[in-house]
Amino acid sequence: MRHEFLVEKHLKSIYFGGGTPSLLEEAELCLLMESLAKYCTWDTHTEITLEANPDDLDPEKLKSLRTAGINRLSIGIQSFFEEDLRFMNRSHTAAQSENIISEAQAAGFSNITADLIYGIPTSTDAIWEQNISRLINSGINHISAYALTVEEKTALHHMIAKGSVQAPGDEAMEAQFRILIRKLESSGFQQYEISNFARPGFEAIHNSGYWQGTAYLGLGPSAHSFRPGERSWNIANNPAYIKSVESGTLPLTVELLNPGDEFNEYIMTGLRRSRGIDEAYISRTWPDYIVTFQKEKELQIKRQMIVQQGNIIKLTPKGKWFADGVAAAFFVVD
Repeated sequence: MRHEFLVEKHLKSIYFGGGTPSLLEEAELCLLMESLAKYCTWDTHTEITLEANPDDLDPEKLKSLRTAGINRLSIGIQSFFEEDLRFMNRSHTAAQSENIISEAQAAGFSNITADLIYGIPTSTDAIWEQNISRLINSGINHISAYALTVEEKTALHHMIAKGSVQAPGDEAMEAQFRILIRKLESSGFQQYEISNFARPGFEAIHNSGYWQGTAYLGLGPSAHSFRPGERSWNIANNPAYIKSVESGTLPLTVELLNPGDEFNEYIMTGLRRSRGIDEAYISRTWPDYIVTFQKEKELQIKRQMIVQQGNIIKLTPKGKWFADGVAAAFFVVD
């Protein structure tokens, strides 16, 4: 175990994600937590999240997760409509989407986040509004929403190539993104990151750590780790990972980050957050880049993609839809 990777041994968050961690039994989760406790500590304030799909959970499973120490659930709802779920080849049903949040709340989970996907060809603006409203009315305090992406070699990519399905259009996707922001902000949610909305006090501790450049340790196949100046990741192949660990070898690839990498990371993650980026911090930390940064800043202000308030630079409502492109315009290549 790479426990020496983390300087801070008291954990603010633990996250079971990637793959299908909800397949783990209570005894397996407890064993993992016991193993972790040999090297790290945590307390009742530590956020301990587990990702799950609605069909992975039932009252008995939810009870076992609570017993194992999970105090936050991330549920992949995606949609409350059967046609959307079938189109995305999801294994759960609309009925399971409807019921799982109330079941989780009945099991004692008060910290729940749910995912939605917009830009689905089978959906409409009216359906999208209903999806958002149902999550708002469910009483949960955190919502993540992502645009539908078309990955190569997937069934959706094949259907689009054949012409049997029309690719989601940018204008339609942007319209639903605007609906998302309007409805959630009018209901007391704050867009603290491009894809993440929370009621005050319920921002994700774990994910916020990624965006703030906090060191984190990833365990398991394909898991990534980060600390200032270094990023690393485990081999993705499960049998190869197990064989490597059993032989006492870390199945690890390490990438050392140069100043340009760290600058680009700060720009990308900072612009995605509502807090924005700090020009004074950039000037102190990366003085070699400040002149080109300021030139690009003026261009992006003229394009109405960003706004500056003192030293803080944030995306405008228009710029939020183009966040990745705006960030990339600032990148440096060493």
